[in-house]
Amino acid sequence: MTRLRVTEADGGVLPAQARALLAALAGRPGYVDGRLGRCADDPGLWALVTRWDGVGAYRRALSAADVKIAGAPVWVHAVDEPSAYLDLDEGG
Repeated sequence: MTRLRVTEADGGVLPAQARALLAALAGRPGYVDGRLGRCADDPGLWALVTRWDGVGAYRRALSAADVKIAGAPVWVHAVDEPSAYLDLDEGG
């Protein structure tokens, strides 16, 4: 999960940028699914949530060139905090 702090002006283009990033991520091994959401209480706070077969697949995907290119306009808004979480229901 990556939280994004986005200005009102950037909020208009973020969904398209996130769709491009999710498409790039979807082509990487271990990708399960992903989505973009906007905070109901704070319209400047968004979240990009992806699910993976494991943390290793997620980290390897982030190093792919196409993911870096598609991710740059999205990650520029990332809140500097941990983004990889283990699913406790799956033995994490």
